[in-house]
Amino acid sequence: MDETLLARLAELAETMLEIEGFMSDPAVISDQTRFTEFTRRHAELRPIVADYHQLTAALADVKEAKELAQSENDPEMVAEFRQMSAERSADADELEQKLRMALVPKDPNDARDVIMEIRAGTGGDEAALWAGDLLRMYEKYAEKHGFKIEVISTSHSDSGGFKDVSLSVKGAGAYGLLKYEGGVHRVQRVPKTESQGRVHTSTATVAAMPEVEPAEFDLNVNDVRVDVYRSSGPGGQSVNTTDSAVRLTHEPTGVVVTSQDQKSQLQNKEKAFRVLRARLYQVHIEEQQSELAESRRDQVGTGGRSEKIRTYNYKDSRVTDHRIGLTIKQLQSTLEGDLDPFISTLQAEEQAARLAEGE
Repeated sequence: MDETLLARLAELAETMLEIEGFMSDPAVISDQTRFTEFTRRHAELRPIVADYHQLTAALADVKEAKELAQSENDPEMVAEFRQMSAERSADADELEQKLRMALVPKDPNDARDVIMEIRAGTGGDEAALWAGDLLRMYEKYAEKHGFKIEVISTSHSDSGGFKDVSLSVKGAGAYGLLKYEGGVHRVQRVPKTESQGRVHTSTATVAAMPEVEPAEFDLNVNDVRVDVYRSSGPGGQSVNTTDSAVRLTHEPTGVVVTSQDQKSQLQNKEKAFRVLRARLYQVHIEEQQSELAESRRDQVGTGGRSEKIRTYNYKDSRVTDHRIGLTIKQLQSTLEGDLDPFISTLQAEEQAARLAEGE
């Protein structure tokens, strides 16, 4: 057994106890930013420390079984103790490997909530309908995982789909799961309006960005131009008699965010700032990632808007993730939110790449 690993795990167990002490401190509880950070770190450490305690128990059982086998004269009992030692050794080996993987450096943003943007791409009305299908897929996925979903802003198309939609998914580790959804999602199917039965190819782009609190990311409001206007619905007709819609323009970067779904201008402004903050933080992340090894980025893709990541083929009921070469012939279940086969494989690829880099 690697003594260095055991020492590291013992340190983490001590750290978790210290964090629990902080989390019961009234001064920390009253500081929402610090309390949130301690809660996030505690959630990360809890499964690791639990496995560490299981590992120490398994190692203690192995030691005891070996000692009993050496002191026992009955051949049957010796064989039984040796069998117990072998079984618990296997348990210890499995836990050690699991813990080594758990200690591989993770994306520090994985525990955060996520803001997602879905935009219709090529394909006209069909692309807008496809954007709506993706929204429903993520709503189903969030429901399966116990996440809370909030639609922040929508822009409807005349066909009943979406030109674009922004949403927030809240829950422990939401970004760490949904960050793999960033990129171009391509659909191949016969549109309802297609009289000849021809298959059309349409696309929608998805951006997945970690949500950050105002105190965590410095956004100079003096750099943001705020414009207000009347909300509009499908076809451009006005759906509000007041200037409640908000457009934010971050002048240093040119990033523009709009929000018009709420009746209150203040609510639209608050939601628009959430999206703007997430977009600018994402730019910051991408600048950092550009310094990482190409090998890691190639494993799971960059998550950029221009990268084709997945194709959904209705005729063959086939979904293919191009980053990992995984094809699953269960289109309907995928659209019902069963994304785990893709996301778990992408997580494993990223984890293996990080582990290889650390060796």
